[in-house]
Amino acid sequence: MPSFDLASSVDIQALDNAVNIVKKEITNRFDFKGIHVVIELNKKDYIIKLESDSEMKVQQIEDVLLSRSIKQGIDANAFDLSKEPQPSGKTFKKDVPVRNGLKQEDAKKIVKYIKDKGLKVQTAIMDDIIRVTGKKIDDLQEVIAACRTENFGVPLQFINMKS
Repeated sequence: MPSFDLASSVDIQALDNAVNIVKKEITNRFDFKGIHVVIELNKKDYIIKLESDSEMKVQQIEDVLLSRSIKQGIDANAFDLSKEPQPSGKTFKKDVPVRNGLKQEDAKKIVKYIKDKGLKVQTAIMDDIIRVTGKKIDDLQEVIAACRTENFGVPLQFINMKS
């Protein structure tokens, strides 16, 4: 029976490349000359630590991070930018978590969306992926097309297509 997996993962190497490009660009920018800036990637916890002298500078770093990450092939939805920069002495700090893997509530939302579409497919949540199976590949392709048009707030990849 044809099937595919719906996953949400971020390539750590592409993320590391994007962070290194941001570091290089920020150090070369004129408006950041002589200003305290920290941009670090915690590869284990998927958290990017941003630190600068003002809240505006932190948000500029965020903008550069988003644009460079998109050029590296990382979806903008992978970053949780909901928190505001926190003042800490003379600096502003912000931790930007990177969403890696589907959380249970996101997976349930996606499964409910697929079921509401009325397509003849079965879905199963397996840890941080969703397995979608159907009798016809055309049904699976309809699910993929429907999921691409909907914004679930997480980056989605369609992997392990088997017929």
